[in-house]
Amino acid sequence: MAFVKLIKNRSYYKRYQTKFRRRREGKTDYFARKRLITQDKDKYDTPKYRLVARFTNTKVIAQVIYATIQGDKVVTQANSTELRRYGLTAGLTNYAAAYATGLLLARRLLKLSKLDTLYKGVAKIDGAAYDVSNEVKNDDQRKPFKAVLDIGLVNTTKGNKVFAVLKGASDGGLHVPHSTGKFPGNDDGKYNAAVHRERIFGVHVQKYMKELKEEGDEDYKTQFRLWDECLKAAKVDTCEKLYTKVFDEIRKNPDAPAKKKTEKKPQKFLDKRKTVIQTAKNKYKRDRRFTREERQQRVVEKIRKAAGK
Repeated sequence: MAFVKLIKNRSYYKRYQTKFRRRREGKTDYFARKRLITQDKDKYDTPKYRLVARFTNTKVIAQVIYATIQGDKVVTQANSTELRRYGLTAGLTNYAAAYATGLLLARRLLKLSKLDTLYKGVAKIDGAAYDVSNEVKNDDQRKPFKAVLDIGLVNTTKGNKVFAVLKGASDGGLHVPHSTGKFPGNDDGKYNAAVHRERIFGVHVQKYMKELKEEGDEDYKTQFRLWDECLKAAKVDTCEKLYTKVFDEIRKNPDAPAKKKTEKKPQKFLDKRKTVIQTAKNKYKRDRRFTREERQQRVVEKIRKAAGK
């Protein structure tokens, strides 16, 4: 029998270091994260902002985040589900919806930073390369809000939807360093902005809708019923007009909707009568629990009520 060397011996386990929880779960690439959050030492506690783009089965999430020792802090965020307020109720995870989410995030953040009037973004959405940092004319002018793209564990394939969020945020007035290399329409180093514009305005969706409708109404109604309802509600006949309307509405009002106040439900087995509690500093009142006799009486009353007596 050949000699087998024991690798995982006592010395091995004494030196073994458990990886971070999110690394074990496959959620965070700490090699990339370290390089995204490390700030220059001469910045003196200046936050390094990240444009975080994440996708689920039902929505697009865009956030601007900075890291602290206590944990990450979210400056503001936007979800593609908010696009329903602007008339888009279908296709909330496609390329055009990702662009709209990035645009909404940019306009909302600049309004919070009071930079929305200074940096308005592109005058016309045509897919062309745009960098808001070129609009800085002198040193006295406030610099544009800068954030670096954080794509998480997504593969950086050409035309990926994370770059739609990037393009939307960039066109909205955020300074996100990037090139056109990963955008749709970039072939052999030559960038065709017209191809990218079609993706932004959902022209590819409109073409597929037309092809499917010509083949038969049954498959078309199964797949694009919600789209038909969305177009009718917006009073437009093409996806391009729909997205044009959505982009204009976003620029008019990018504010987040007000949160509804929900009433706190009374906890079970708590009486409305208050119990005064004395502490060393002060007195305060707390809802008190039912006594054992009161709970038994409630059971008797429920039985009597159920029996119809």
